[in-house]
Amino acid sequence: MASKLPDDETILHGTRDWPHAPPHRLALKGTYFVTARTLRRERHFKDPERLTFVRDHLLHLAQRYGWQMEAWAVLANHYHFVAHSSPDQATAESLRSFLKHLHADVTRQVNRWDGVEGRQIWHNYRETLLTFPESYYARLNYTHQNAVHHGLVGRASDYEWCSASGFETTCTRAWVDTIGSFKYDKIALDDEDND
Repeated sequence: MASKLPDDETILHGTRDWPHAPPHRLALKGTYFVTARTLRRERHFKDPERLTFVRDHLLHLAQRYGWQMEAWAVLANHYHFVAHSSPDQATAESLRSFLKHLHADVTRQVNRWDGVEGRQIWHNYRETLLTFPESYYARLNYTHQNAVHHGLVGRASDYEWCSASGFETTCTRAWVDTIGSFKYDKIALDDEDND
């Protein structure tokens, strides 16, 4: 039996899923959870200088492109963040431009450090519009706890390249404990399986 082709409306609005890339459906403004991973999970950001460069550039470009960061974590081969889109920009174009700019700058710098030309660093990114409070809180917790999840530190606030320390020092203990109570096991499994 022949497979059904998508209609013109589906193609026009970019909702067709492709087999080797996550679909990007960014028509709505709101809060997004974003994950990007390096090609073949290579550990390009393996030292403090590189982690600091990626973290600082991520935060700088988020502000430049109108994304309000709420949580972030940068590790040797991937990053996560939770951010609110700007109410006065087209979400899809803003996030694409932001991540394209970030990935291009990071790629150029890492290749410069390694004395390599033209090497691809990034594999892809995936975004999720967070529409339920429980999903939002679980992803905040997952992002803050990502370095603990990967066995890099015992306490998230000890990891310099994530927002956990700032979150713990600026929020009430009750709020920190509330966010910390949200389970993220399924998010972690989905994230490990996703390339």
